[in-house]
Amino acid sequence: MTLQHPADRGGDERGRFERFAESASRFTSSPLFFAFCVGLVSLTVALHIADPGTKWLLLAGDAMTAVTLLLLALLKNSELRSERAVQRKLDAIAAAMLEAQEGASGKAHEDLRKVIRMEDET
Repeated sequence: MTLQHPADRGGDERGRFERFAESASRFTSSPLFFAFCVGLVSLTVALHIADPGTKWLLLAGDAMTAVTLLLLALLKNSELRSERAVQRKLDAIAAAMLEAQEGASGKAHEDLRKVIRMEDET
């Protein structure tokens, strides 16, 4: 286990967790997942109204807590990856602008082309 920033792990290759987090992020932003959440909340409200007993109310509450915790972890992972991608782009733009100001076209321009197309690789 590593405590590095998600964008710094494993170089340019994305690991299994990063690919899983990306897929889960896509799924959790879909209408299907929204419908699942609405159904889960509706079920919890219905259980409170029906009052079938503490056991079922606890089960519904635990399910909602588990979904919330998983979504929080996915959101944080997505936030860190997005933050790092924006920072890489800003660094590349600054380096390319500095190169252009100095009258040279070199590595910074190539790096800028690479980071601009970062989203195409996913």
